[in-house]
Amino acid sequence: MDIPRVRRANHRAWLLPLLGFAVVLLVTVFVGRLKAAAPTLERSTLWVGVVKRGPMLRQVKGNGRLVPEQTQWITTETAGRIEQIAGRAGMVVQPETPLMELTNADLVLQALQAEREVASAEADLLQMTSRLRTQQLKERGSLATLVAELIDAEHRARAYTNGAGEVFTELDVHRMQAHATELTSRVALAREQVDVVAQSLRDEIAAQRSQISRRREVAAFRKRQVDSMHVRAGGSGVLQEIPVELGQWVVPGTVLAKVVQPERLKAEIRVSEVQAKDLILGQHAEVDTRNGTITGHVARIATAASQGTVSVEIALEGDLPKGARPDLTVEGYIELERLSDVVFVERPAGVQTDGPSTLFRVTSGQAERIRVVLGRSSVNQIEVREGLREGDEVVLSDMTRWDNVDRVNIR
Repeated sequence: MDIPRVRRANHRAWLLPLLGFAVVLLVTVFVGRLKAAAPTLERSTLWVGVVKRGPMLRQVKGNGRLVPEQTQWITTETAGRIEQIAGRAGMVVQPETPLMELTNADLVLQALQAEREVASAEADLLQMTSRLRTQQLKERGSLATLVAELIDAEHRARAYTNGAGEVFTELDVHRMQAHATELTSRVALAREQVDVVAQSLRDEIAAQRSQISRRREVAAFRKRQVDSMHVRAGGSGVLQEIPVELGQWVVPGTVLAKVVQPERLKAEIRVSEVQAKDLILGQHAEVDTRNGTITGHVARIATAASQGTVSVEIALEGDLPKGARPDLTVEGYIELERLSDVVFVERPAGVQTDGPSTLFRVTSGQAERIRVVLGRSSVNQIEVREGLREGDEVVLSDMTRWDNVDRVNIR
């Protein structure tokens, strides 16, 4: 008789799935903690610099142009139409060199009218002088007549007095004395009239002459306006620009020409407002004209920034290089200071001065990211305060695309 076998329950069967899950979890954690493989870069594509120790020249750089020290803008004093242009840009001019001719019929008419008013005022002065002098002579003649009558009356009065009672009556004596007294008063009044006429003559002539003087000034002003339509250079130099056209109507103040002195130039450059904080007047500078370099010094620093830059004027010293001319594009280098013994490197791309930063130091076929502290900077160099030593090689190229790695391979 067969006896059925009773199967025992396997209490360890659940261990296998648990063990498999644990293995998968451990592998996942291990793989997740693995670092990404370092990227490989070609050394020829990198800009590598060597840390050095020694003197370092601090400079700031700015781009700009050469401009004349003195610029003469020739403007029109009156309105007019340009009938002729004799000057051409680039020609050498003297003060009396004619540049252009303007016309304005109304202005010529006003000048003629002003001259006519002067002539009319002068004619009025002659008539006034003649009339007043005639009146003065008339008053003097009346005075002379009265003086003669007074003398005669006085003589008669004395004669009447001596012959009173015998030849002349008492009434005749009193009448003659009264007549002499009356003539004395009339002579005094006549003398005052002569003085008044003489003073009037002087005053009216002075007033008329003053009016003539004013009219002459007006006429002279009108004449200068007419003469100004014959435009001349007004100074020595080179005619740089004529911004008007033949037949154009211009109003007072319109720029007709620009005269410069090309042998007396200065440089105007624009420096970043961040670097301009160390600039002071008198600092040594060099200006590169592409055809040569000329020294100079800082002569003026703008008080306000514009579009992130500060305008700096450099006074040039010595002879200008060949080809130097107004508006020529130049580069200016301004010397800030000379450091005698510092650790420095060529300026890496994208770093900030006077503060911490990170650079890739090259060692044994790799470049490792390290922390450095940078200091004062120049145009192409920067001081290293911490993190690097003399002789270290660092990557100076822009490495922002590798910000997520701390090491790269170099081959």
